[in-house]
Amino acid sequence: MRTVHFALAATAAVGLAACSTTGPANKLLTLDGNPPLVIAHRGASGYLPEQTLEAYARAIELGADVIEMDLVSTKDGVLIARHDPNLAISTDVAKHPRFASRKKTIKVDGETQTGWFSNDFTLAEIKTLGGISTDAERPQEFNGKFKIPTFQEIIDFAKAKSKETGRTIAIYPETKNPTYFRDLGLPMEDKVIAAINAAGWNSKTAPIYVQSFEPGSLKYMKAKGLNTRLIQLIDGDGIDMKTGAMTYAVPVDRPYEWTKAGDKRNFDVMVTPAGLAEIKTYADGIGPWKRYIVSIKGSIGSDGKPLDVNKDGKINDADATSVSPTTLVADAHKAGLFVHPFTFRNESRRLAADYNKDGRNEYAVYYKLGVDGVFTDFTDTAIAARADYLKGLGR
Repeated sequence: MRTVHFALAATAAVGLAACSTTGPANKLLTLDGNPPLVIAHRGASGYLPEQTLEAYARAIELGADVIEMDLVSTKDGVLIARHDPNLAISTDVAKHPRFASRKKTIKVDGETQTGWFSNDFTLAEIKTLGGISTDAERPQEFNGKFKIPTFQEIIDFAKAKSKETGRTIAIYPETKNPTYFRDLGLPMEDKVIAAINAAGWNSKTAPIYVQSFEPGSLKYMKAKGLNTRLIQLIDGDGIDMKTGAMTYAVPVDRPYEWTKAGDKRNFDVMVTPAGLAEIKTYADGIGPWKRYIVSIKGSIGSDGKPLDVNKDGKINDADATSVSPTTLVADAHKAGLFVHPFTFRNESRRLAADYNKDGRNEYAVYYKLGVDGVFTDFTDTAIAARADYLKGLGR
């Protein structure tokens, strides 16, 4: 998933409002009637540098049903697990003097970025780098210690862990910035399909979900014979604290392929009944930013600006409260689509005030609304909240 700008963009809480929409007291409202999946977003990224085998191993130890990764391409066309083409964000590349001359400023999906980019590095060079934490509030002592895995290495790892644990560990790859890489002559879709075929996973029942923010990437893979479950991701930039409305800005305003084609619509068209019906023609589920399901609103001062309610010197989700949920989960289910919202995190700055600084309270709201899975940086919290939820249903 893309990293949403923290200025008013993270979690929501509607405990009481949600309860009225949950139907029979002991009924699961998921599309298939099964408990919601816990999807380890980039691994146990709340604890270890993201998208490393060590982070995935930790997530599995904590009970994750699925491990999630973003795929970008190296210069020599190998798919690796990184959230961004810009290696400065999640690796220690800046500490490698031999690569200093490769630092540059370019545009990625319309956003100007400065750093080092995966498409300028061979796999052998990538393997000399280490992953780092992308959040200053999270542990930093593991920075640089764990290497960047390839897509194939993750497939092999998931298979080995499934055998070792006796439970099926699914994977959830994303074609990241597919238009960017295609324009560089490094398209990734055929390689994703080839790897899935080689793994014996090209079916709806295989332990894999394939996701993208760009519909064209999903449609291409489907047309080329990919039969796995496909997920359309739906993004946004932030929340207007005065109104609770979604805001949009480059690069998370719309699929970049739309921008390139001159299509001015934003991601919000995807959550309408017509948008969901369109998605159903090529995908099996949606992965919306969770604010499309439960938004937040802040307190506004006489100057028209959001108030720093908790007086910590910053305006963020902790200064806001949740509003009543939308009908998106029910609408998607009606269209035959499952719903996997992102991203759930434990940091207090990302939790609306009505969650009382406890992420379990946020999960409870979404579980009651019938989401089919959650993307989380903290697998253990999601698992604990799910256990509480199921216990409350007598399951």
